[in-house]
Amino acid sequence: MNILVCISNVPDTTSKITFGDGNTTLNTAGIQYIVNPYDEIALSKAIGLVEGGKGKVTVINVGEASTEATIRKALATGADEAVRVDAAPRDAWFVAHQIASYAKDNAFDLILTGRESIDYNGSQVAAFVGELLGIPSVTTAKKLEIEDNTATVEREIEGGKEVLAIPLPVIVGTAEGVAEPRIPNMRGIMSARTKPLHVIEPVSVSVLSKIVSYESPEPRGNVSLVDAGEVEKLVDILHNKARVI
Repeated sequence: MNILVCISNVPDTTSKITFGDGNTTLNTAGIQYIVNPYDEIALSKAIGLVEGGKGKVTVINVGEASTEATIRKALATGADEAVRVDAAPRDAWFVAHQIASYAKDNAFDLILTGRESIDYNGSQVAAFVGELLGIPSVTTAKKLEIEDNTATVEREIEGGKEVLAIPLPVIVGTAEGVAEPRIPNMRGIMSARTKPLHVIEPVSVSVLSKIVSYESPEPRGNVSLVDAGEVEKLVDILHNKARVI
């Protein structure tokens, strides 16, 4: 089985995020970057599917040279080789075109992404790639099994679960439950230094959107404590102050 795993280079969740140039750019100084946690789930599942010589796992990242440390971690985790599209990830539409362009020239049985990246939370790339390649796409998968050239995917939907049987090739956006993220061991870290990392040029994509500005969320307000017996006071606060009822 030939599997492609799409990984994002995202700020660690403990990073303090600030903006510059009139809130139009992200200040990257001092930010620690990591493999997107949902992509780690996808990578772990891919590695499990090919263990024992059952296939090959390639990871792809759209990013500039600064993302190579993140890519090497994916190689240390167990991917066989990596591809970096040498471009800043402008938006999901741009990223999807780069992935689809590479995938068209390689016979991948399965393409995995995380359900979303933890920086923009768009959940768009998997669907875009599926449309561009003309293959089925499924997002927010909780379980994934491959047997007899068919992917069985379980998703949570409102009021229950949905189970789909899809012939390969398919692209799946993975969520919690598909696999447990793996921690690179020393052997993996050492071998990652010699595994191939190919750098390719991006394809041209029309600009359909741009970021006008960023805004930080409002700081959390003060907490109002209401005695359990003061129901009328609680209702008054929710209605007149919080305006949620």
